[in-house]
Amino acid sequence: MAANETVTRDDRVLTYTRGLSLFIAPFLLVAFVLLYFFPGDTKQLFAWTIRPTMTPMVLASAYLGGAYFFLRVPRAPRWNALKTGFLSVTLFATLLGIATIIHWDKFSHGQVAFWLWAGLYFTAPFLVFCGWLANRRFAAPAGADEPRLGSVGRWVVGLVGLLALIQGIVMFLVPAQFIPIWPWTLTPLTCRVVGAIFCLGSAGIGVFVDPRWTTLRLMLQVEFLMISLMLVAAVRALPEFDTSRPLTWLMLVGFVGALLGSAYLWFALEVRPRLRNASRPVVT
Repeated sequence: MAANETVTRDDRVLTYTRGLSLFIAPFLLVAFVLLYFFPGDTKQLFAWTIRPTMTPMVLASAYLGGAYFFLRVPRAPRWNALKTGFLSVTLFATLLGIATIIHWDKFSHGQVAFWLWAGLYFTAPFLVFCGWLANRRFAAPAGADEPRLGSVGRWVVGLVGLLALIQGIVMFLVPAQFIPIWPWTLTPLTCRVVGAIFCLGSAGIGVFVDPRWTTLRLMLQVEFLMISLMLVAAVRALPEFDTSRPLTWLMLVGFVGALLGSAYLWFALEVRPRLRNASRPVVT
């Protein structure tokens, strides 16, 4: 006999989700340190040899963004701030797991780092998605007084997320089309890895369904951190770029534009309301 269960939609973050986040974060932090500060030593330190150094630093940037996200989960008061991130991480981890199978012979099977990599990406897609699925039952509807993106901001953020998803999927499916035009040297494996990183931007698509500022706020912080680290990495790896390729400059403009757009949204929806509230006279 099926029991009737009343679910309180209070937007809670489940203990499972908090615990899973604390479990994943240290792996991402260690990988960030190895790849960002020692990008030329991947043969000894990582799951496979990655050349040139720009690619491991880009992956490291994504890892630190992910670590920041997961470290924020245990203290997050509401699920709506996390839900789009869990879905984009599920997609990212799924693609890297598939890439591992496709390019199995490229990995250093004798390295402990490889088995940690394989263990993480063969399990994380299911664990993270289960967290999303379990928390979804308690998702609360938006309140009438919650700040929302305007229609222009909503469409810009959503379309940028959609374009990032499309680019990432195409890079993953047909890497041969991108390798000749990419700003730095890629292999089929690293092209798929970079494509998976672009798919993290799919979190922006969530604003089409839920345009609340609280839904986008943490994702914007993660994006700002990741892109900033990638731009610093680009300066460090400057000789590795082919400046004759149009995509080099197009990507630079896109990344700088994303940072400026994120800064504007933060000012408009986070800083400006605080300034307004601070300037209001206190009624006694």
